[in-house]
Amino acid sequence: MEGNNIFIEENFLLRQAARRQLKGNWGSVVLLCLIYSALSGLPMAIDNLGSIVSFLISGALTLGLVSCFIKLVRNGTFQFENLFDGFKNFFSALILQFLIGLFTFLWSLLLIVPGIIACYRYAMAFYILSDHPQMSAKAALDASKRMMIGYKWKLFCLHFSFIGWAFLAILTFGIGFLWLIPYMKASQANFYESLRRVSKI
Repeated sequence: MEGNNIFIEENFLLRQAARRQLKGNWGSVVLLCLIYSALSGLPMAIDNLGSIVSFLISGALTLGLVSCFIKLVRNGTFQFENLFDGFKNFFSALILQFLIGLFTFLWSLLLIVPGIIACYRYAMAFYILSDHPQMSAKAALDASKRMMIGYKWKLFCLHFSFIGWAFLAILTFGIGFLWLIPYMKASQANFYESLRRVSKI
């Protein structure tokens, strides 16, 4: 059952922190997200073998991207090579990506809403794995489920608060997403940081 267990920062404060952290770093984070998108998406556009390659590396790249944004919100900066940190924990990242996709799909077979809830239940798994690389993929998944008890709706509201910006980005023929996606990623990393301080993993 959802409920407000322990207070964490309000969403507008998380977005405010993200804007502050992104100030002076916009060029770097936009380039980071472009590199991530190219590396994870381009192989898929080539052929069937490329799709397999894309699937195999997407978990490690996602873990690396999360690592970059964690470093940004904690230290105010990151290194581009941090994007490849996930390959140091390649198999755990791959298994985690697979499990999230599998469980979300299975819940979605019931109805759309359970699938959406599953997405939010597992939303912190890559952040947890980044902070605890010794964890197994299943342990990170379980830790995310515990961490998100009472906070799935709050994260949904954080995501929903960007809907106006998303419409504006669409009006710019998608160009606005170059800035919106890093803004959302930084805000979610701040959500994790705020939640991590009041959660026991």
